[in-house]
Amino acid sequence: MIKTQTHEYLDKAQELAAKVAERVDEIDAERKISTDLFRDIADAGFFRLLVPSSLGGVELPPLVFFEIVRIFAEVDASTAWCINQNNIFATDAARMPYETAHKLWDDRYCVVTNGPPLAGSKAVPFEGGYRLSGHWDFSSGSSYSTWLAARSSVEGEPGPNRMFLIPKTDATMLDTWQVNGLRGTASFSFELDDVFVPQSYTYLESQTPHDDGLTFIIPKIPLFAIGFGTISIALARACLDDAIELAARKSQRDVAEAMVNRSTVHREIGEAEATLRAADTYLRTSAMDLWNSVCNNKQVDISERIDVRMASTYAIRQASEVVDVAYEMFGSDAIFKRNLLQRRYQDMHVIIQQLQGRATNFETAGRYFLGLDLGRVL
Repeated sequence: MIKTQTHEYLDKAQELAAKVAERVDEIDAERKISTDLFRDIADAGFFRLLVPSSLGGVELPPLVFFEIVRIFAEVDASTAWCINQNNIFATDAARMPYETAHKLWDDRYCVVTNGPPLAGSKAVPFEGGYRLSGHWDFSSGSSYSTWLAARSSVEGEPGPNRMFLIPKTDATMLDTWQVNGLRGTASFSFELDDVFVPQSYTYLESQTPHDDGLTFIIPKIPLFAIGFGTISIALARACLDDAIELAARKSQRDVAEAMVNRSTVHREIGEAEATLRAADTYLRTSAMDLWNSVCNNKQVDISERIDVRMASTYAIRQASEVVDVAYEMFGSDAIFKRNLLQRRYQDMHVIIQQLQGRATNFETAGRYFLGLDLGRVL
């Protein structure tokens, strides 16, 4: 990846983000990225940023990719969330059967969305493949996706769950996404009832990548974590910038002194700035350390995965606190939908409910430092 091409994608991200910014109300109201806007983003290659170049993808370095996620998150968290989710899942193009990956990504509008299975989802071996049934939730980008990825256990097959690739037309899509935050992600559910999946459209996520790109050495979980943390930091940055601009011009009801002259406001802004910058620096540093390890050692150590988990969880939780400070500073104005802060507040409080934002992630880190069994996937 030459520097010129990297800058071209960063510049194009700014252009596309400007288009998104003009339509955030529409994205929120319709609970999806509109088809024409999706096609603009897809035509620019922004849903194959992490697809191997051997499959016609861009194969951007992850650190550049996360800067692109940040650019979109500054204007709309839902769009940034989909770009993060759909691109990171696409790194599995290097793990699934090569011919299958070619068939999927030969379509310029290919997007694969996935979600965790409910208990009871199962696959049964059948001649030439499997018969799959079950229910899967939180499939972000499902409004424009072309394929679904369903993880499931296999009857009589010990070991890790298998991933199954299914054309979206073979599934029943369920509009379960009745939420107030990240509404535009269209994170619908889907069900499958005894659908046949050929063997060549299944794979194990632990399989050695058939592509030798450095990005594909990194498991998806730490990549997802960095992406969620990046979106959270960008959200908080936008909220805090709005609060600073507000404080410079507003007087609060029943308070004689203007906000800009109040020492409590000065302290709140100063503390929020320090909190946000510290969390952002930690997240960036852990991501850079992870990438440097991959470049130098061709592997990801458990210590680096622990550091990413801590940094991303810390970023999400600290960003939430900064958003709360900004929200409170806005007073009663913050509750109205006309104020973009209201949407960002809702988005932030959906993100922190995700697995990556849970405080229990620090328990995993603590067990590692104490030399105990981690007991969970990183």
